[in-house]
Amino acid sequence: MTAGVITTQEQPDQAGVAPFGPKPRRTSVGRIGLYAFLVVAALFFLIPVYIMIVTSLKGMPEIRLGHLFNFPVEPTFQPWADAWLHACTGRDCFGLSPGFYNSVKITVPSVIISIICASINGYALTFWPYRGANLLFGLLVFGAFVPYQVVIYPLIIGLSSVGLFATLPGIIIVHTIFGMPILTLLFRNFYAALPVELFKAARVDGAGFWRIFFSIMLPMSVPITVVAIILQVTGIWNDFLFGIVFAGRSNWPMTVQLNNIVNTTTGVREYNVNMAATILTAAVPLLIYFVSGRWFVRGIAAGAVKG
Repeated sequence: MTAGVITTQEQPDQAGVAPFGPKPRRTSVGRIGLYAFLVVAALFFLIPVYIMIVTSLKGMPEIRLGHLFNFPVEPTFQPWADAWLHACTGRDCFGLSPGFYNSVKITVPSVIISIICASINGYALTFWPYRGANLLFGLLVFGAFVPYQVVIYPLIIGLSSVGLFATLPGIIIVHTIFGMPILTLLFRNFYAALPVELFKAARVDGAGFWRIFFSIMLPMSVPITVVAIILQVTGIWNDFLFGIVFAGRSNWPMTVQLNNIVNTTTGVREYNVNMAATILTAAVPLLIYFVSGRWFVRGIAAGAVKG
């Protein structure tokens, strides 16, 4: 390179360091192999989704022909309407709609309460350490690895003794308890990554526990709160075990209703209705991922995996 002649790619950046070395090639064997792997992996997961969608749009005579991958010749949304309003779940034939409203009633308060408690726990464990705080944090982390099946019977006994078994408050308490370990871990690690000088400056100015939490920590917690919301909504909405055990028949969530629709046989098994019901049940978590996926990545990068 001639002195005084600097190409655009060789101009130094703001740190005063000029890039050097050969320019990366846009196409290479490794890059083509990577893209091929990604395409195959995407097809592997999308083929079942495709089959579910096309089957849900077919009538039963067309399904009986056995052409699983064919597009519907006469597309119809009647299976979707039947899945939502008329499909039988045991003796009742009201579709998935009652289960949807039950899932909303269970998910919304469970997510709000668990995130509020976990954010306060993480804040206290990080900036207001007290005697036994590390032991409590260790027990909470240990609780994240305890299989659910191990604690079902003790929870049944405990909730029955206070009259909350098979009730809406009971299932909300259960989801809040089981969401607490992983959410506390997320918030604690997020707060531990923040500059401690913020906390010390607020203390010098005379701010106390709640003033620092609401005025400083909470406004900075938006990224990790989005991560917590996505994890909790997905986990609670897709839950089947706790719903069928602790919610009670009148509060069964959408997943339990879906199981009852699929396993209820009165004459002909309607595969198109079953596929439509499955897609409707999975629609809410998928929609949340599609809408907030960008914030989820930002939240994870902002400190969810630090600590």
